[in-house]
Amino acid sequence: MYLSTLSRPAAGGRAGPVAANVVALGAVSLITDVSAEMVTAILPLYLVVGLQFSPAAYGAVDGVYTGATVLLRLVGGYVADLSDRRKPVAFLGYGMSAVAKLGLLAAAGSGVGIGLAITADRAGKGLRTAPRDALITLCTPPEHLGRAFGVHRTMDAAGAFAGPLVALAVLAAAPGSYDSVIMTSFCVALLGVMVLALFVRDTPGPKPPREALRWRALLGGPGAKRLVPASCLLGLATIGDGFTYLLLQKRADLALGWFPLLAVATSGVYLLLATPAGMLADRIGRMPVVLGGYLTLTATYLLLAGAPGGLWLVGAVVVLHGTFYAATDGGQIALAAPLLPPGLRTTGIALVQSGQATAYLVSSVLFGVAWQLWGIRPALLTAAVISVIALAGTAVLLRPSAKATP
Repeated sequence: MYLSTLSRPAAGGRAGPVAANVVALGAVSLITDVSAEMVTAILPLYLVVGLQFSPAAYGAVDGVYTGATVLLRLVGGYVADLSDRRKPVAFLGYGMSAVAKLGLLAAAGSGVGIGLAITADRAGKGLRTAPRDALITLCTPPEHLGRAFGVHRTMDAAGAFAGPLVALAVLAAAPGSYDSVIMTSFCVALLGVMVLALFVRDTPGPKPPREALRWRALLGGPGAKRLVPASCLLGLATIGDGFTYLLLQKRADLALGWFPLLAVATSGVYLLLATPAGMLADRIGRMPVVLGGYLTLTATYLLLAGAPGGLWLVGAVVVLHGTFYAATDGGQIALAAPLLPPGLRTTGIALVQSGQATAYLVSSVLFGVAWQLWGIRPALLTAAVISVIALAGTAVLLRPSAKATP
């Protein structure tokens, strides 16, 4: 069904069930995620087991990994709205992440160098995410946003699924050669940048008056007043994937060699459910689907805290974690975008994502400290309680907007 739109990627309009631009952007995300997940699937194990980072130290790194994107998300979103050009900003972000892979090679094992390279990679993600999501909203009718984001996230998840497998294949061909994995990751990222340049079309948005491009026009709007605090609450409800996989590896007593496959399995569930979740959100409402996704994450915390270990726990956590991503990753943007001013939509999306990333940074650091001071079970139960409170607050904040969305 979607392949029919690939034949005319430059159209960027509304032909077919999903616009060609959405498919082209999905292809870019798929290729880029293959590159990114080659590195990130093994990063928690490398830092905690290889370099003996404490849970608190890993929490700080994990938080910075996402928090580093905060300011550049806002910069990228505002520049895109100001210039009414979203593709060049996205191109810069994807290019920066590709070059950062070479920075990992240049770091040659230096902790500071690795940190700078990771920051550059995440900064690139920060620049590109809001313009990319805004492009999806600008070429999709509002009533089909859930499906469009579902398709895009499915393609994104396909890349996340394949990335660790490609890394394992490279390591199988060249045992212990992490430089080979990183160089392959750079080449794949470069391919994603080329696909963006050749097949994604910039889509202009509603041209607002120059004086309307002010922060207070966005911050004072009814949408941002509810969306920003809600996104912060959802960020607090989240602990990093690395924590989830590390805890699951400990609880199920998995051999370390299986660790990268936890991300693969999660991405597989995400891949299968992202499009159905998006279509379900268009049908029954986006907020129930998003909040339901976060409830599966809360259930993950409870399972890791108290359920008996074993392979069944691995299966249950992977399914719940993948369902969480399928229900929330694109659904949150589909929920937020119609509530933001059209002329400042990219900036608004960036603002919402930045609020969530900032809260995620705080959550990761606090969870790492709690794990180190209290132990695994109290830390997870605390995370579950905070998650329930955050979801209740989000439901209250966004309840009026839910009535306005399809």
